[in-house]
Formats: sequence, C-alpha cells, structure tokens
Amino acid sequence: MTRNLILGAVLSSLVLLAAAVSFLWTPFDHTAMNIPAKLQTPNAQHWLGTDHFGRDLMSMIMVGARTSIAVALVAVGIGMGAGVPLGLTAAARKGSWLDEMIMRGNDLVFAFPSLVIAILITAVLGAGAINAIIAIGIFNIPVFARITRGAALSLWEREFILAARVAGKSAARISAEHILPNVTNLLIVQGTIQFSLGILAEAGLSYVGLGAQPPTPSWGRMLADAQTMVSFAPHLALVPGTAIILTVLGLNLLGDGLRDWLDPKLRMART
Repeated sequence: MTRNLILGAVLSSLVLLAAAVSFLWTPFDHTAMNIPAKLQTPNAQHWLGTDHFGRDLMSMIMVGARTSIAVALVAVGIGMGAGVPLGLTAAARKGSWLDEMIMRGNDLVFAFPSLVIAILITAVLGAGAINAIIAIGIFNIPVFARITRGAALSLWEREFILAARVAGKSAARISAEHILPNVTNLLIVQGTIQFSLGILAEAGLSYVGLGAQPPTPSWGRMLADAQTMVSFAPHLALVPGTAIILTVLGLNLLGDGLRDWLDPKLRMART
C-alpha cells in the first residue's frame, strides 16, 4: 500500500467514524442553545468551542459530517447509477445517433460550472438536502458517462471482446459481462473523487443557503454564519473549514492511492 492510500484511508475513516458516532452520542445536543456560554474558545468542556448561540461546535461538526456524507454519497450513487449505463450504451453504439445524443448532452452539462448548475437547480426546486442531492447527482451523471464510455471504447477492440461477439453475445450482454467488470476499478477511483467534490458542492450550497436547512447542522452554513465574526471569534470559521479541508484531502489521497493500488502499471512506475 502507498503512503497516500494509508493517509487517505485514515482521514476518511476518522470522518466516517465521527458521523457514525453522532447517531449514538455527541458531547452536547447540537440544537441546544446556551447564550451565556456563547463564543467560547476551545476549552475542557467545549473541546472546539461554542458558536454565537452557545451551541457546542464539536457536536455540530459531528452531525454535520453525516449530513455532508449522506448528500455526497447519494449524489454519487445517482451519478453512477445513471451515468455508467449511459456510458456503456454510448460505447456499444459508437458513432450512432444514440451515442451522439448522449455525448452532446454531456457536453451541454459540462459547458456550465458544476456549482452554478447546482445553484440553479436548487433555486428552482427549493432549498433543502434532498434537492441538493438531486442537483449534485445530476452533474455526476455526465462525469461517469464520459469516464465509462472512454474506458469501454478501448475494451471493445480487445480480443476477448471480439471472441464474445463471434460467440453471438449481444452488445448489452457483452457490456454487462465483460466491459463493466473491467472498468469497475476506474469507477471506484472516480467515485472517490466525485465523493470529495460532492462534499465541497454540498458545503457551497449550504453556504449560500440552498443546502440542508436549520436545525440540521451543515459545515457550509457554519462557515456562512461565521463570516461576520472572524475578527473576534476565528474558531467559528476555522473549525468547519478545517473539517472540510481534511475530509476532501483524505478522499483525494484515498482516490490517488486506490488508483495506484488497482493499476499495476502505476504502482510499478512509482516504485
């Protein structure tokens, strides 16, 4: 295993552990306000301090972790569940009107920044975690479609695929039985990358008020609430900002490590 894979796995596991533990325990009720204890810096009672309402930041970070993970995970699932079949279909029908329609649709989505599309969709559908999932998931579809198509096209020229075609297997059966298993490793790595981007997108939507709504904690909204108090309470921005940075860093390192581990050529090149 590479250093990136180990470090990424450790950071990602810590975030997942915090999210899982928050279902059973948090130091304080994340919705409980304690005005006399507001804006406390990290101390023995409140390990990460308190916000302007006296809420415990560590409890909010833990619950916010499960919000970010849930939104990003489901959004990646939507993108993969719809994008992979589209990519396999486009590769199997290369050069046909169906291939052109799928790829031009992908180009249309890629013509706009992902966050702008997500903001547009959530502005139309309304603010909330469910609509944030839909918005992020829609952008993930062309990402997985293009990755899958590119990988599948190279496989369609391989000898074992030609043998399957000679044996009379249909394009759909070849895609399911031979193409998909051989692109799974690539999809796992891409899924890890999109997962980290999904967390960033969820934080961005929450920052502008279009993500998870109160009283559900969100790292992005915590940053938005802190922006007017940075000068006298910098920990309000540092805590959620650090959580986002470490989570995204961990997932990117994990994806990079998985790519090296699953691809023998890359692993040998780095040794």
